[in-house]
Amino acid sequence: MIISANSLLVEGEIRSGIKLEVIDGVITSLDAQGSADLEILGTLIPGFVDMHCHGGGGSYFSAKSDEEIQKVIDIHRANGTTTTIASLVSEPLDQLKEQIRRLVPFVKSGKIAGIHLEGPYLSPGQCGAHDPALLRDPVVSELKELLEVGDGAISMFTLAPELPHGIEATEFLTDNGVVVAIGHSDADADVANKALAAGASVITHFYNAIPRIDHYHPGITLVGLLNDSVVLELINDGHHVANAAVELVLKNAPDRVVLITDAMCAAGVEGPGSYKIGSLDVVVESGVARLKSNGTLAGSTLTMKRTFERLIEEFGASIEYASYCASTLPARTLGIEYVGEIAVGKSANFVELDSATGKVVNTYCF
Repeated sequence: MIISANSLLVEGEIRSGIKLEVIDGVITSLDAQGSADLEILGTLIPGFVDMHCHGGGGSYFSAKSDEEIQKVIDIHRANGTTTTIASLVSEPLDQLKEQIRRLVPFVKSGKIAGIHLEGPYLSPGQCGAHDPALLRDPVVSELKELLEVGDGAISMFTLAPELPHGIEATEFLTDNGVVVAIGHSDADADVANKALAAGASVITHFYNAIPRIDHYHPGITLVGLLNDSVVLELINDGHHVANAAVELVLKNAPDRVVLITDAMCAAGVEGPGSYKIGSLDVVVESGVARLKSNGTLAGSTLTMKRTFERLIEEFGASIEYASYCASTLPARTLGIEYVGEIAVGKSANFVELDSATGKVVNTYCF
C-alpha cells in the first residue's frame, strides 16, 4: 500500500511531498513511487503511546471479560492511542495475579504492549486512590511470582523505594528488564537518588502522590526536576497539575516529559457518573474523577487526544514537540522499538491532524 498525506512528521520535522509504502503493517519506504492507494488530507504523526492507562469507555483493564478489556482498547484507539500499556491498581495478590493472567493473551497478540503494575508496593502516606489496606512491602520473592505469572508481559512497576526492600526490589526488577517508576512515594532526595542509581528511570504522574517541593527537606519532586536521567509522567488535564507547574517542568525538563492519561473507566464517557477504582467509590463531575470518601483525585478522564491537544493549545507547544511527548519518548522509555516515530521499519500506526487546526481527526493502524 502507498499512502500520501498533505504532510508528515519525519525525523522531528513536518515535511511534505513524502509517500509511504506499507507492507504487512510495517513502513518499508519513505520514498514510494507510483500513485497512492490512500490519500490523506491532513498531517500524519506517529500514533500515541500511553504508558499509564487503567480504563475507559466505562470499563477497566482489570475487567473479568475480554469484551470489557477490548472496550478500553477501542475507546482509546478512537482517540489516537495506538500503543497502550495496561495499568492495574493495588489489589490482593491473588486478584492481581488473575488480572495479569487475563491480560497476558492481549500482550501476546499485540493488542496491548505490556502491563504496568501501579501497586501494591506504595507508601500509605501517598496512597492517592489506592486502598491503603492493600499496600505492602516489595519483597523480591513476591515480585518473582508476579513476573512468572506475567510470562514476560509486565513492562513497568510503580513502587515507593523508601519501603523496606524498596531499593533491592528496584534492582531486581531492573535486572529482569522491567521499567521501574518511583511513585506514590514519600522518598527524600537521598532515597530517590539511590533508587535512580539502582535503575529506576521514571517518576509516576509527576507532582501527584509525591511530596511537594520543600527547600528545607528536598525530596523526590526536586530530584525529578534536577536529575537529567529520569522521565517525568505528566497528567496534563488542568486538574492534576496547575498550568504554572506544568510550565515549570516544560522549561526545566523539556526532553523528559511524557504525556499520560492515567485514565480511569470514565474516560471517553460523557456526563457525570458513579464508578469504582478497585473497591473504592468514585464520583465523576465535570470530567474530574474523585474518591467519594475524601475528594482525592482518582485517575483522570483524559484521552491522549485531549492531552496532546491541550499541550499545544494551553502551552504553545509545537506539533513536533507534543508528538515527542505523546509518542516518541514513551516508546523509547519502554524500549518499544517498533513505534513512536514515522520511519522505515516502524509499525504503520498514525494519527491524522487537521492541517489547519492541529486537532486530531483520525487514527490509522495498518
